[in-house]
Amino acid sequence: MIRNGKRKIALTAVAGASVLALGLTACAGGGGGSGDANGDRALRVWAGSQTPITANYNPFAPTVLHGALGPIYEPLFFFNKTADSEPVGLIGDSYEYNEDGTAITITIKPDLKWSDGEPLTAADVAFSFTYEANNPDGNGLVSAEASDDTTVVLTYSSPQFTTTFARLGSTYILPEHVWKDVKDFADFANEEPVGSGPYVVDKTTSESYTLVANKNYRDADDLGVKKVQYIAVDNNQTAQDLLAAGKLDWAGMFIPNPDDVTSNGKIDWINTPQDPTVLYTCSNAELGCTGPQTDVAVRQALNVAIDRATIKEKAFVGLTGDISPTFALLPRDEKWVADAANEVSPQEADAAEAGSILEAAGYVKGGDGFYAKDGATLELSLISVDGWTDYNDAAKLISEQAEAAGIKVNASTVQWQEFSDARQGGQFQLIVGGVVGTSVADPFQIYRDWFGGTAVESTSPVGEEVPAGRWNFSRYSNPVVDEAIQAAVATNDEATKKELYGTIQTEIVRDLPYIPLVINATQTFYNTKDFTGWPTEDNLYAFPPSWGAIAAGHILTQLQPAK
Repeated sequence: MIRNGKRKIALTAVAGASVLALGLTACAGGGGGSGDANGDRALRVWAGSQTPITANYNPFAPTVLHGALGPIYEPLFFFNKTADSEPVGLIGDSYEYNEDGTAITITIKPDLKWSDGEPLTAADVAFSFTYEANNPDGNGLVSAEASDDTTVVLTYSSPQFTTTFARLGSTYILPEHVWKDVKDFADFANEEPVGSGPYVVDKTTSESYTLVANKNYRDADDLGVKKVQYIAVDNNQTAQDLLAAGKLDWAGMFIPNPDDVTSNGKIDWINTPQDPTVLYTCSNAELGCTGPQTDVAVRQALNVAIDRATIKEKAFVGLTGDISPTFALLPRDEKWVADAANEVSPQEADAAEAGSILEAAGYVKGGDGFYAKDGATLELSLISVDGWTDYNDAAKLISEQAEAAGIKVNASTVQWQEFSDARQGGQFQLIVGGVVGTSVADPFQIYRDWFGGTAVESTSPVGEEVPAGRWNFSRYSNPVVDEAIQAAVATNDEATKKELYGTIQTEIVRDLPYIPLVINATQTFYNTKDFTGWPTEDNLYAFPPSWGAIAAGHILTQLQPAK
């Protein structure tokens, strides 16, 4: 998609049919009573929630419930991360850059309403872009001004060509009449959210939460399914059993033998590898990380000690893709890989190379077969989320492979909340976890959000939460990377951008704050007997997992009950 100079991009909204389903006893009513619960039956979804569910519909909260992100709150436009394609207008109708990329003029659709019936205008959009949670570091924003009810102009201190998705595809638009009074947004549970999306909250319990059709939604008449029930499931096996029994309609999860759930004649599935699976390492001692993994030599040794081919086959039954240490998604982003030697991470283990790296860094192998330095055995703690069987199996394999290279890795599982708290606060050594892939065919978003340091406000010291909207849990902070990120924001020249990305890639391939494992086998299971309109291989109009932010909301608007 070319966004150069005054080329105006007019976007046709994909008006759709939506889904929602079911009901449950609840403690939180929502959206000013604008829900319409008159549907034939609920569409039952598992998006990763475990018990007990706590009502939190704040899109900026680490513990936000998945249904808030797309079904309730929306950005201006939807970007399909599975393809290099034109964005779809949600609240927005079109946008246009000025010649130097420092201003974006946005036109929104006319006659929009919030779920409580209040008008949604360009003034709300301007407010949203200046709201602290959407704009934690200023992002170079000089002003956001509404010139009339449907036009807003965003002005920046430097060109913003590279941040189109961040600005227009992941900035949640908020009702000013609600959020202007929310000063402490980090602790705001927002139990009765007012949004622009197709659904509103009906009920929340410890076992599930239910969304119902928003009667004030811009395409309310086209919503095909009126109720969606998001249920809590504590492990993959239970979700798999529910799918097989026909009691769950949509789930994004790993199932090694899909026939176990598709044989009922209701469930179909699709595999769309998009997101990197990695070892998070709390890498930066200067920001408070502790443990052997703060030594780059240890991370480098562990990287070559891993047998990715075995992990791919044994933990993910061959469904994953090969990962690039540059974090460019292959083959979609191959043009951005500056050095062909960095195209794909090593697939076979090399214990001898791992040993050479450690010995060069002063480690000595002891009689117990493990390396040590200054009298301390090289021993690491590795956690994964209890019930995530593919990640748990990968962690066990990594432990075995590391031992063969003289590195002691103790693998254990923790509950979701402990995992979330550990990575947010930096109190961990190694985690098997996922990285959110980019929503456009360009790795910039990963470089800024996951590898950007303190200079670009993408990370924070251990003990403090990572800034809202950023994901650098490794606490990596490299001034060379930060400088290249800041320069990449300001260019619309592909050759210049590739050179800058090459600089970033050299640093992160050497430093390995996230040790690449695979491109995750993203399986999605959905009920095609009772609901139509799902993404398919022939029409992959959106990234299909139920847990996908924004995309899941867009998918819901495309579904219809089967006739």
